[in-house]
Parts: sequence; structure tokens; C-alpha cells
Amino acid sequence: MGHRGGHRDGTLANVLGVTVANRWFVKRKGLVVGMLTASAATGQLLFLPLLAKITEELGWRYSAYAAVAALLILLPVVVIWMRNHPYEVGAAPYGEEQLVKPSPFRGNLFLEPLISLRLASRSLTFWLLAGTFFFCGFTTNGLIGTHLIPACGDFDISMVTGAGLLALMGVFDLVGTTLSGWLSDRFDNRWLLFWYYALRGLSLIYLPQALGLGPTHLLVFAVFYGLDWIATVPPTVKLTTDAFGKERAGMIFGWVVVAHQIGASTAAYSAGVLRDWLGSYTLPFMLAGATCFVAALMAVRIQAASRQKVAADG
Repeated sequence: MGHRGGHRDGTLANVLGVTVANRWFVKRKGLVVGMLTASAATGQLLFLPLLAKITEELGWRYSAYAAVAALLILLPVVVIWMRNHPYEVGAAPYGEEQLVKPSPFRGNLFLEPLISLRLASRSLTFWLLAGTFFFCGFTTNGLIGTHLIPACGDFDISMVTGAGLLALMGVFDLVGTTLSGWLSDRFDNRWLLFWYYALRGLSLIYLPQALGLGPTHLLVFAVFYGLDWIATVPPTVKLTTDAFGKERAGMIFGWVVVAHQIGASTAAYSAGVLRDWLGSYTLPFMLAGATCFVAALMAVRIQAASRQKVAADG
């Protein structure tokens, strides 16, 4: 199978971001989720050119060492300065004035996620959210994050240049996903998802042509696709929280992210198989664009929270 280059999405960071936003913010939660999500993905994409350069000059092991070194630097920062709840610093959540002590966790740490999945699985909203996020993973880190660099190689574009395109997407992702968070506080999130997936589909259908037409067209793709890289996260989080309540939102969104990663792994494998069979990435990119249109139609079928609310007690 063709060689791979790319990144793995910060799924753990995304799920933790939902919990952080729900604990620390009452107002502007969508914007906060957008900023946290964008920063996680953008950081990964921006580091790709550096890791690609290290891989080319020193080998892949040294790029892994560099990633581990960055983690070791961050660990003491998290331990010393980060806090679990605003109560720990004597503050109320943003948008509230009353200081409230957090309720202690009750229940089994290992069973609670399964209980949340059982409750959520009764809801069509959950399956639509998980289904759209499956296609999100299929068309982002599973496809572009894994296969854009080898696809560039098919057109004699270097690995470092391909990684640079991903880094440029990261810059525009920071703008697009942050803006998506702001929009999710103000508009119908189902229709936001509709437009995000539909526009992503158009960009993926355009990609095979862009690869053959040269740098300017690839630049247009990188900007357009980058704005939409993970702009789907804030509306998906908002719909999850509205449907299932903020207490269970983190766990249930975690299961939605599981679908995202299944989609990503499906695309990573199937696109490689098709490339080896056909000698080109054209069909995988075109098919991925078509799946985005399916996701767009699924998004508008999600019922408004006012019409479907899953009780926390099941």
C-alpha cells in the first residue's frame, strides 16, 4: 500500500474541551469549544512541516522523539497551573455570578460511559450525530491527513511541500473553526453542519483537478478546505449538549468521536487500497466528496432539542 504521511486528530483534546467548556462557561460555550478545537488541530497541522523535515533528514524515529519531548515539556505546565473547576480558584463559571461547588462524581468510572451509551443509543439524534461524525473523520484526518502527502508525491510534489499545505490548512482552520464556534451560539447548528459538509464535499471533488493544475489551484484548495477542516466540531458539540444535557454531553460526545475515528480508519485503509489498485487517488477523493453530501442531508434530519430531549435518567 502507498506510503502514508499525516497526523492523528486530537480526539482526546476535543472531548476534554467539551467538559472544560461546560464547567467553566455558561455563555459563549460554542465560541470556547471552537477555539479549543481549532487550537488542537492547528497545532498538529503546523508541526507537520517540522516533523516532515526531521523525518527526511534524520529518520522517522527522531520525529517521534521530538513529539515525546514536546509532551514532557507540557506535563509540568498542566500539573502546576491547570485547574479542574472554577470553584477551585474562587470563581463562578463565565456568565454566572453564583459560586457553586461541583458535585462529586458518583457511580462507577468504567460503567458510566457504557450507561451513557445505552441511554444515547435510544435516540435517533445520537445516531445521526455519530453518522455525520463518521463521515467527518472519513474526510479529514483519515483521508486528507493520511493521504494528501502521498497524493502530492504522485505529482512529483515533495513531502515537505505537501506538509506545508497541511500547515497552511491549519492556519485557516484556526480561523474557520473559531468562527464556527461563534456561529454555533447564534444559528441553527443543523444548517451549519449542512453547509460545512456540503462545502467540504465540493472541495474534495475539486482536489484531483487541483493536484494536476499546479500550485495556485492547490493553494485555493488548502485555503478553502482548511477553513472547514474541523469546523463541524462546535455545532456537533452544541447539538449533543442540547439533546443530552451538559452533565452527560462529554461522555456521549466521546462516543460520537469513536464514530469519527472509525470513519478515519476506514478512509485511511480504503483510500490506500484504491490507490494501489487504480494507481491514482482520484476515485477516493471523489467518493469522499460524495459522502460529505450524504452527511449534509443527515445533519438537517437531526431534530431540534426543543422537540427531542433525552432525559439524564433514561
